[in-house]
Amino acid sequence: MLPAHLHGLKKSAIGLTTAEGRTIDVWEFDAPTDTAILDAWALHFRRQYCSDEELPILMAGTGMAIKQYLNEYVFPHKTKSPGPSIRSGDFAEFLISDYLEFMLGYWVPRGKYSDKASKDESVKGVDILGFYQANPTSATPDDVLLAFEVKASLSGKDYDRQLQSAVDDGSKDLYIRQGFTLNATKRRLLREGKTAEVNRIARFQNLADNPYTYFSGAVAVLSNVAFNQTELEKTVAAHHSNQANLGLIVVRANLLMKLVHELYDRACK
Repeated sequence: MLPAHLHGLKKSAIGLTTAEGRTIDVWEFDAPTDTAILDAWALHFRRQYCSDEELPILMAGTGMAIKQYLNEYVFPHKTKSPGPSIRSGDFAEFLISDYLEFMLGYWVPRGKYSDKASKDESVKGVDILGFYQANPTSATPDDVLLAFEVKASLSGKDYDRQLQSAVDDGSKDLYIRQGFTLNATKRRLLREGKTAEVNRIARFQNLADNPYTYFSGAVAVLSNVAFNQTELEKTVAAHHSNQANLGLIVVRANLLMKLVHELYDRACK
């Protein structure tokens, strides 16, 4: 079922084409304003950092209320750098993960956000991995692995080559970073006792012996102010290490950091 907060994510009539002739898929996102939808979305946020089962155990002994605990130990800082930029980046990754999972039907593991060594840092490796198998218990060459790199500009500033950065960063040591991220995901699932999911990850760890389709994505989540068609069309992807299977996506959003901060605040209830 499509979460209510995604109802405002629609394919745009705007068509962008880079100087290389590559298509940039543009999506428009009208963020919800309904209180119940925002509360549900905020809970979805919090669960990616800390599950319902973990939260009371982790809070025990701290003497803290839920809001204080989450802001102190879990959520990126609201005002102290680099906290706001980490919030922006995590928000963008959550949104694209939701798009891949709920709109395209991929399995998207989320556990990396609960494994942060510091709340005010991004997790190293591929931003988002998505998996598709018609039959999770039987490997075929038609199985799909997606590796997405996501950048965001939600502060109301002008465009600063976020899509180009997503292309460039997603190309760096692509297969090495992918391998480490697959292994880290597998270890998290193993610790959680999720044997079936561990086996699903294992299926994608050896492309040479167990072929599958491998797609890369570069995504920029931009405020209306940062959306700049002329500059976006200058994006160069010719040197990407998986350029033959690379998709370019821009999400143009009617939101700024005020909404992002509101979601984190609501998540503390």
